[in-house]
Amino acid sequence: MTYEFFSRTDKGRVRTNNEDAVAVDRDAQVAILADGMGGYNAGEVASGMATTFIRTEMARWLGQAGTAPQSTDVRRALEICVENANHAILGASLSNPQYAGMGTTLVVGVFHGSRLILGHIGDSRCYRLRDGTMQQITRDHSWLQEQVDAGLLTAQQAALSANRNLVTRALGVEPNVMMEVNEFQVAPNDLFLMCSDGLTDMVADADLAELVRAPLPLEEKATLLIDTANANGGRDNVSVLLVQAAAGGKKRGLMSRLLGAA
Repeated sequence: MTYEFFSRTDKGRVRTNNEDAVAVDRDAQVAILADGMGGYNAGEVASGMATTFIRTEMARWLGQAGTAPQSTDVRRALEICVENANHAILGASLSNPQYAGMGTTLVVGVFHGSRLILGHIGDSRCYRLRDGTMQQITRDHSWLQEQVDAGLLTAQQAALSANRNLVTRALGVEPNVMMEVNEFQVAPNDLFLMCSDGLTDMVADADLAELVRAPLPLEEKATLLIDTANANGGRDNVSVLLVQAAAGGKKRGLMSRLLGAA
């Protein structure tokens, strides 16, 4: 399986700064999106630390793991990496008064052959488009989602609630955080969308699916998604990370091709 990545982030129409961060390592096939929170520029610091740390450490681990690490090993490496990122962000928060209380959501995907190891914390989401049908494959860690799960609110009521952005888990806020990790089989032509709530709060799921199905290159599709969120009000930072799967093997480097031909 081969993967094409494209990401874009925008501060939106209301905010003066951008507390979202996205990072991709194409060689390691790792994609990360984070939506920071905190006073002043602390949210930017938290999301930036999360994406940079996880990209660097996962790429290093995958580079040392050989050609075919087991999915269980990749999953455990990801969990350890996120634990260490949590400690680093919390440590910065505790040692710098201007960063007190900062934290970030997280959605991170490791595309491992024909498998996706997907971790998330908070309400940043991942969707999958397969055979024309779009499905949310993460479940928000939020107060509203808990109310919906308990039958206390309908999805329609939740969409109109003033408490839609209260998350129940965040990276860097407490000494321990539980990342939800799931593994998915990837099919050729699957398209994955990771996004911050600046997109999903501004664009209904039905409209989101229609936009993602548009027959456009990833760059144009990302621009269309962000432009739509901004046209609908752009009340928050908005970030998208698109990953297109295609049949085929991962491209080998020149040296490995030469050695393979010897």
